Amino acid sequence: MPPPLMPKATAVWLVENTVLTFQQIADFCGMHALEVQAIADGEVGTGIIGLDPVANGQLAKEELERCSADPGASLELVKPRELPKIKKRGARYTPVSKRGDKPDAIAWIVRNHPEISDAQVSKLLGTTKTTIKAVRERTHWNSSNIRPRDPVLLGLCTQISLNQVIARNQADPRVAAKRGDAAPA
Repeated sequence: MPPPLMPKATAVWLVENTVLTFQQIADFCGMHALEVQAIADGEVGTGIIGLDPVANGQLAKEELERCSADPGASLELVKPRELPKIKKRGARYTPVSKRGDKPDAIAWIVRNHPEISDAQVSKLLGTTKTTIKAVRERTHWNSSNIRPRDPVLLGLCTQISLNQVIARNQADPRVAAKRGDAAPA
């Protein structure tokens, strides 16, 4: 059973507000019974504010009452609700202040990850293949002012999405053959 969020704060609240045994609290919070006893004695967790597991939906009030009546029973977390499915991102708006950063991000990707295709860069940064080609060939209208900068730090993509594209390309044998990394068969 996974421990609740913020187990020490939950243990502090349970010690202060319930009649549960130290072992019951320790089992629920994923701690040792001596740690819970130290919390009760005031030796540990003096500055920790208790977190009510009933109020934040991790524990049912009936479950708390059931275990308070039976010292041998163990607390059970409430089953977590299913999270809503993440919607696919369609076309997205790029603020005017970020539009000037796109050529810098393209230059960074072209320099640091040449194995990433123009289509992948286009999808990752929300730009056109024409712009990518212009930056790559140094024919962009502002090429004298382009400085390669990390697109994650510029806020144009997430580190997770960039890592996924890089990992996909490293796993693809056709991309490795283009780079010359492929082992002879």
